[in-house]
Amino acid sequence: MEIDSPAPSAMEKFTATDLSSLREELMQSGLDSWQAAELISSFLNVRGYGVSNHAARGAVAAIESGSLTAMREELEKLAFVM
Repeated sequence: MEIDSPAPSAMEKFTATDLSSLREELMQSGLDSWQAAELISSFLNVRGYGVSNHAARGAVAAIESGSLTAMREELEKLAFVM
Protein backbone atom coordinates (compact mmCIF):
# COMPACT_ATOMS: atom_id res chain seq x y z
CA MET A 1 0.00 0.00 0.00
CA GLU A 2 1.39 3.37 -0.99
CA ILE A 3 1.11 6.31 1.35
CA ASP A 4 0.24 9.57 -0.28
CA SER A 5 2.53 12.35 0.76
CA PRO A 6 1.88 15.95 -0.12
CA ALA A 7 3.65 16.87 -3.30
CA PRO A 8 5.80 20.00 -3.11
CA SER A 9 4.43 22.93 -4.99
CA ALA A 10 5.76 23.11 -8.53
CA MET A 11 6.62 26.75 -7.88
CA GLU A 12 8.61 26.11 -4.69
CA LYS A 13 12.14 25.46 -5.90
CA PHE A 14 13.88 26.31 -2.64
CA THR A 15 13.34 25.12 0.92
CA ALA A 16 12.75 27.50 3.80
CA THR A 17 15.99 26.23 5.37
CA ASP A 18 17.99 27.04 2.23
CA LEU A 19 16.43 30.48 2.01
CA SER A 20 17.05 31.21 5.69
CA SER A 21 20.69 30.21 5.33
CA LEU A 22 21.17 32.38 2.27
CA ARG A 23 19.48 35.37 3.89
CA GLU A 24 21.55 34.97 7.06
CA GLU A 25 24.75 34.86 5.04
CA LEU A 26 23.75 37.91 3.00
CA MET A 27 22.89 39.92 6.10
CA GLN A 28 25.87 38.99 8.27
CA SER A 29 28.70 38.76 5.76
CA GLY A 30 29.07 42.46 4.99
CA LEU A 31 29.19 41.84 1.24
CA ASP A 32 28.81 44.66 -1.24
CA SER A 33 26.12 44.34 -3.92
CA TRP A 34 28.50 42.73 -6.44
CA GLN A 35 29.64 40.10 -3.94
CA ALA A 36 26.06 39.48 -2.79
CA ALA A 37 25.03 38.94 -6.42
CA GLU A 38 27.84 36.39 -6.78
CA LEU A 39 26.59 34.61 -3.64
CA ILE A 40 23.05 34.51 -5.05
CA SER A 41 24.39 33.22 -8.36
CA SER A 42 26.34 30.49 -6.56
CA PHE A 43 23.28 29.57 -4.48
CA LEU A 44 21.26 29.08 -7.67
CA ASN A 45 24.04 27.31 -9.58
CA VAL A 46 24.54 24.70 -6.84
CA ARG A 47 20.84 23.89 -7.14
CA GLY A 48 20.98 23.50 -10.91
CA TYR A 49 19.73 26.96 -11.89
CA GLY A 50 21.39 29.79 -13.74
CA VAL A 51 20.94 33.52 -13.39
CA SER A 52 22.31 36.52 -15.21
CA ASN A 53 24.73 38.60 -13.14
CA HIS A 54 22.75 41.72 -13.97
CA ALA A 55 19.49 40.18 -12.71
CA ALA A 56 21.20 38.92 -9.55
CA ARG A 57 22.57 42.40 -8.77
CA GLY A 58 19.12 43.89 -9.28
CA ALA A 59 17.58 41.43 -6.85
CA VAL A 60 20.04 41.88 -3.98
CA ALA A 61 18.14 44.65 -2.17
CA ALA A 62 14.78 42.93 -2.55
CA ILE A 63 16.17 39.66 -1.26
CA GLU A 64 17.99 41.16 1.72
CA SER A 65 15.08 43.26 2.91
CA GLY A 66 12.12 40.96 2.23
CA SER A 67 10.47 38.06 3.99
CA LEU A 68 11.38 34.49 3.12
CA THR A 69 8.29 34.32 0.92
CA ALA A 70 9.33 37.46 -0.96
CA MET A 71 12.86 36.11 -1.19
CA ARG A 72 11.60 32.80 -2.63
CA GLU A 73 9.47 34.64 -5.19
CA GLU A 74 12.38 36.83 -6.26
CA LEU A 75 14.75 33.88 -6.65
CA GLU A 76 12.15 31.92 -8.60
CA LYS A 77 11.83 34.85 -10.99
CA LEU A 78 15.60 34.90 -11.49
CA ALA A 79 16.30 31.19 -11.74
CA PHE A 80 16.36 29.43 -15.06
CA VAL A 81 17.00 25.72 -15.51
CA MET A 82 20.42 24.93 -16.89
